[in-house]
Amino acid sequence: MGNSSTGIKTTDFLRGICICQHAEFCIETVKPPALFLASHTKYLNCLTSLALITMCKSPLHPFLVALPKCEHHMHLEGSLSPSLLFTLAARNRIALPTSDPAFASPSALLHRYTTFASLDDFLHYYFIGMSVLLHADDFELLAWQYFQRAHADGVVHAEVFFDPQAHTGRAVAYDTVVDGFTRACRRAERELGMTTGLILCFLRHLPASEAERTFELAHGKGHFDDSVLMGLGLDSSEVGFPAGLFEQVYALGAQKGVRRTAHAGEEGGPESVREALEKLGIERVDHGIRMAGDETLVREVAERGLLVTVCPLSNVRLRCVEHVGQLPIREFLRKGVRFSVNSDDPAYFGGYILDNYCAVQDAFGLSMEEWMGIAENSIGGSWCGDERKREMKGMLGKVAERHRHLE
Repeated sequence: MGNSSTGIKTTDFLRGICICQHAEFCIETVKPPALFLASHTKYLNCLTSLALITMCKSPLHPFLVALPKCEHHMHLEGSLSPSLLFTLAARNRIALPTSDPAFASPSALLHRYTTFASLDDFLHYYFIGMSVLLHADDFELLAWQYFQRAHADGVVHAEVFFDPQAHTGRAVAYDTVVDGFTRACRRAERELGMTTGLILCFLRHLPASEAERTFELAHGKGHFDDSVLMGLGLDSSEVGFPAGLFEQVYALGAQKGVRRTAHAGEEGGPESVREALEKLGIERVDHGIRMAGDETLVREVAERGLLVTVCPLSNVRLRCVEHVGQLPIREFLRKGVRFSVNSDDPAYFGGYILDNYCAVQDAFGLSMEEWMGIAENSIGGSWCGDERKREMKGMLGKVAERHRHLE
């Protein structure tokens, strides 16, 4: 589907949208390509007057757009755009803070997101944002909008985080959260052809005993057995809340055959990654950028074939690095560390997955062969079944063949 007056193909247009001052409108009105009207005035204004095509400077951009992508590090609550936040606040009669000028309007809030001083500064706004999510329909809408945007960026498989404790702690039932997110997952699979999985995250700033109760609640409902949940994760403030605090609940997960990952090496140093590996028995490392420089640790992660879920634009926005070029992408490639490129909390950090791919390409000028390796490792490190992995590898091979002329 396209627009005869503009000559813009809908799918190309969708995959070219990037984050801007109007991003909350652009993201939330994205529909499946077959339904999207590229002639919408606000979209065209964004495109023509603000030059909002996400483009790498590299000639490999068409290849990056076409790559079948797996996302392993994306918090569903972190895809809550300012306009959806304000919409749900009004619908659910939630009063937003009046003392903070950031909540004067969606555009003011979006601007505030560009000035985070730290992870904790971001988390302050992150948890306020969650307060507008009350009903299963709210959670479904939030996740469905993410899946539409991810699909437009070429995501074919998404393993997404959610924070049930952030909702049950304000009297929103666990079942309400999971029901809404699950409905969106099933819809994405049915209408977009994506495969999806939910990863239940514990909040590390809350007592480990609460994490254990949350795990027992989910396990008691059979959610790790009936494919409702794909695995366990650990997020929130890393500094001051060591991974070892959650050793017991992760041991419970391991005993029951649950897949396990954890945020480590974002703000904390190599020792944070080491502790997560040794005490939590994680099978993946979320962020992991600060393990670079610890030769022994990097070698171990590489030899064990653990996937590291890197989030470039997030690391810049939260001041973990000054620019994408400071990330250990080259070191990971050189030393055989498997990693995927992800968006983390895209509504807060200035970019969805294609934006992150482009940022990496502009910073490092990777070759097609290197990107093929990243894509293959992303597929191999996914927690889906072997049949689905074969399907995605087939997609990848076809994309590579179509773009051989770019080598």
